[in-house]
This record gives sequence, C-alpha cells and structure tokens, in this order.
Amino acid sequence: MINYNNRQSVSIENTDSGEVSSKTYFHYYQDGNILYADYSGGEVVKGKLVGIVKDNDTLEFRYNHVNTSNEIRGGKCTSVPHVNAEGKIELHEEWQWLDKDQTKGKSIVREV
Repeated sequence: MINYNNRQSVSIENTDSGEVSSKTYFHYYQDGNILYADYSGGEVVKGKLVGIVKDNDTLEFRYNHVNTSNEIRGGKCTSVPHVNAEGKIELHEEWQWLDKDQTKGKSIVREV
C-alpha cells in the first residue's frame, strides 16, 4: 500500500481546460485513509484538496483553489497511481470542474 504522506509532485500533463501546469506543485499529507494536500503555482495562487485513499491506492478527492484571476474554482478527481521506471509515483487523473464550467479533463502529476 502506498503512503502519500509528505510526498511532493508536479504536473507534467493536463487538458487545456485545466488550470494546473508544470509550475504547480502539490504537497500531500495522509492520516489513515484520509488524504489532503496544499498546491500552488502557475495559475493557482492557493489550493487545497481533501479525499480518501482507497484499498487499491487510488485517490478520490475534491479540490478548490483561487486562481490568478481571483476566481474560486473547484471540482472532483480520481487518481490512479503508477510507478515509473525511476521508481517515482505518477498519478493519472480524471477530473471535472464542479463550478461555472463543468468540463472534464485528464492530467498526470509526478513525484519530485
């Protein structure tokens, strides 16, 4: 079982309608099966996510942030972990905005 506590990652790929970029860094914390994180950088001024780690290490969470346009944005995401050739965790994500925009997207964040 993967423990995400105190791991950091950066976005390496995202759908155009997403606001997370290669300048956005995530710092994860885990308490039992509860996952939470802080994230910022690029278009994201300040973000928080909270969710659960399922038995198969998949993450299910909600996210909210304030962007550089001073908008509050939020949505939901499911992330499936993969370990790359260097032994780093990559989270392959499927997300959807739940605010003014209901678009869906895919992204990958990689452990740094």
